[in-house]
Amino acid sequence: MSNKVLLGIDPGRSKTGLALVDLQGNVIAYEVVLMINFVEEFKNFINDYEIEHCIMGNGTTSDSMEKTLQKLLTVPVTIVDEGHSTEEARKLYWQVNPPKGLRKLLPTSMQVPPENLDGLAAVVLVKRYLKM
Repeated sequence: MSNKVLLGIDPGRSKTGLALVDLQGNVIAYEVVLMINFVEEFKNFINDYEIEHCIMGNGTTSDSMEKTLQKLLTVPVTIVDEGHSTEEARKLYWQVNPPKGLRKLLPTSMQVPPENLDGLAAVVLVKRYLKM
């Protein structure tokens, strides 16, 4: 079994979404890390994997994040448009975590996911890259 993965990054000012996706597009893990502890949490997140390529959104703080990544990674970083990635992440959240109980009766478009979506937004960015 290969540990080669694609790394997705949805950069932000106070927090950043990270995602690991295998080369076939299957989600391995996603997480939101605080920028105050970014380097340590980033290293812990990718620790057991061989990063093949990094895909990062072009939004908030992407320039400074790219400079940070150049110090942490030896793989290419591809910048992709992150427009509407949060909306796609919201849809993905409900696919991965279908509503239960009475919540099933409400359309998911009217519900707010109970967790931060930046990690799933990073998944969306990798999936966009794979469709390029």
